[in-house]
Formats: sequence, structure tokens, C-alpha cells
Amino acid sequence: MMHPLAIDADNHKVIIVGAGPAGLLLATLLQKRGIQTQVLEASDTLDDQPRACHYGGPGKRELSRAGVLDKISAEGFHPGGVSWRRKDGSSIVALDSSDVPETSLHRMVCLPLGRVIRIIYDEAVSNGCEVLMQHKVTPSIGQTAEGAWVDVVDASSKVQRFHADYVVGCDGANSQIRRALFGDLEFPGRTWDQQIIASNVYYPFEKLGYGDSNFIVDQNNWYMAAKITKDGMWRVTYGDVPGLTKEQYTERLPMRFKEMLPIAPEPSDIKIANVGPYRMHQRLAEKMRVGRFLLAADAAHLCNPFGGLGLVGGIADVGSLYDALVGIDQGLADESILDKYSDIRRQKYKEIVDPMSTSNFRRLWEKDPETTIAEDDFFKILRMANEDEALLSQLREASMSLTHDFTEFYGTRPVKAVLAGA
Repeated sequence: MMHPLAIDADNHKVIIVGAGPAGLLLATLLQKRGIQTQVLEASDTLDDQPRACHYGGPGKRELSRAGVLDKISAEGFHPGGVSWRRKDGSSIVALDSSDVPETSLHRMVCLPLGRVIRIIYDEAVSNGCEVLMQHKVTPSIGQTAEGAWVDVVDASSKVQRFHADYVVGCDGANSQIRRALFGDLEFPGRTWDQQIIASNVYYPFEKLGYGDSNFIVDQNNWYMAAKITKDGMWRVTYGDVPGLTKEQYTERLPMRFKEMLPIAPEPSDIKIANVGPYRMHQRLAEKMRVGRFLLAADAAHLCNPFGGLGLVGGIADVGSLYDALVGIDQGLADESILDKYSDIRRQKYKEIVDPMSTSNFRRLWEKDPETTIAEDDFFKILRMANEDEALLSQLREASMSLTHDFTEFYGTRPVKAVLAGA
């Protein structure tokens, strides 16, 4: 098959919509394998909002394959464990990882997403990827047997048509690619009632006896507090009343900290770096492949942030799609591997990401804390793991179940040779 817009007839060109972590990571991986990529981003700047920033095993695996993990690890912070606490700060249960080497996939690395995006962007561009900012994809998209196209409005309001062999929507929760494929209102799932505030602050949580990552169990004042940088910045994610502006939530932050923390801080004790209000969703697109259009990460599925499964699950999508596209490019797989990508990644969401993230969040507030402490099966497992090294090892390995090795679908001979009877 000829690919007139690719570098040559055997090199597939991929357009990636969205210059977030998923889009740029996919571009970097593909570009390093000689597959020409082009990234289209509607915004004029890279995203720097406070979002998920913890990278566990599946995320570290793909960041390593892209050649950016060493830099992220050098700049990042490696949490020494995670704990669940009562509102008074007393420990319910903890999982220590301070003895796990920082180079291990089972030791998390943490770096604010804005910095991670910049590192991946630099790697993508240095490997020849073209990233076009202020290029907004319109609802006008289409495909033929030979390729796909998207119509794009640039900064000068000029409309251009971009062609590729495949188009991947990595354009987030409000994905234009997903909406163009399925309709503006078709994103099955639900929205949580709770209004979430993600804040980056400087405050000495260590003085409260907190570890590096903490989940506070309380029906009214639940929250997550995690150290995310070496210089002492903390991510505090909590609930607040709905319907206010970002400025109003910023003004309310000191009051909410007084209500939440076991020792009420003075406003002058808190240095606010950033505040980002948002609504949480549990949603999954009906397909992650429609012909030559593909979806990955938040464009395909959403979950609440408690446990970091949205970010890491999205990165795992990228790794799977990368292997699938490389298999096609090298003639080791036909396009049916993309249907397997859609089916398997959706299955990972339904069986792992959705139920686990839902449980992680509900555990914090759904019941009276003492009832949860006594009855929650997850807490029981953690207590047993602290006494059983083999179980602890199993828990650490379990995170890798988000990944899938798509090279299992490769043939031993190039597809074209098989079809030719070679």
C-alpha cells in the first residue's frame, strides 16, 4: 500500500492531537523508531496546571523506553511510602517503600506534570517530531482506505487539512477527536458529585508527623497530601463547595486547611503555588479505534485522581499503542492489532482502573472512619502485607497488570511476505 504523505512508502506517518504527556510520549517513542510524527496542539503553551504527578511501574516503564526517565528521576522526588490516616493525623495503616531502590520500577517517582511535559517535549522535538502549537482540530475529520485527515484552524484563523496514515486523539477529556467520532454527548459513564480542588502548596506537613504520601479518611474533611518535589512542595487534593471561581477557591484554601488539618495553620504558614478546581468523572469511550482514528489516555477514559490510575493508565495506553503501530510499520502485524489495542485497553479500564480508583476515593469518605478502618478489605490486605514479605512483593508486582505486551500479536515473518506466500 502506498502512503503518499509518509517519508517513504514503508514509513507510516502518525498525527497526534494533543501535546500533553500522552501525546508527546507517543510522539517520542514513535519518532525514535523512525515513524514520522506530527503533534497538533490547540493551546499556545504547554499545560502547567496542578495535575497527577506520581509515576509508578507502568509509567516508569514507558518513560524509560522513551529515554526520559533518567532526567525525570534526577529532578524528581521518590516517595518513601504511603499511609492512610484519621483526621487527627494518627496512622491507620502504612506501606513503606523506602527500602526499594529508586531505580526499581516499584519505587514511584514524582515530578509536577508541567515539568514532565517539558522534558518529554524537548525529547520529542530533538528527535525530529514536529509540534505545532495553536493548531486546533475542528469537527471536520475523515478517512479513506489509504489514510486519515483532520481540518485544523491555526493562530491566523486559516483552515488547513492535515493528512496521515493514522490519527491518534490524545487531546484530553474534551477530546475533539472523540467527539467527532461519537458525538459531543457520547462519553459513557458518570460524574462525581464532589467538587475537587488540586493545590500545590508549601507547608511543613512533616511537623504533623505525615509521611511522603497521605490519605485522610473522614466523611467531611477527606483529602490527600503528598510531597511532590525535593524543595518541599506538596500536592493537597480536597473537596469544597461547588460553583465557585478559581479565585474564590484560592481565597478559601486557608480556611479549608484550618478545617482539615489536625493542627490549624495560620494563612501566613501556607505558601500557595497553584490551585486548580475540577470535576471528576468515571467514563470510557465505546471504542478506542474507529478505522484509522485511535484514542488514548484521557481522550478515551477518565477516572478520579485518587491512586494516580488516570495518568499511569493513560501512559500504559501509549505503550500499548506504540507497540501496535510499530508492529504494523515493520510488517510484523496487520491492522487487526489495533482492534486488539482497543479491546484490551478498554478491558484494563473496566477491570482495573475504574473499580480501583472508585474504591480508593470512596474509602476516604463513604462510611464512618472507624467502620472503614475495621471492615475495609484493602486495609486488611495492607496489614497482612506488612507481616508477609511475599504478599508485599505481590502487591508491588500487581501494578504492572496495567500493561500488556502487544508484541505477542506479532508474526514471526513480515505480513507482506506471508501474504505473498514467501
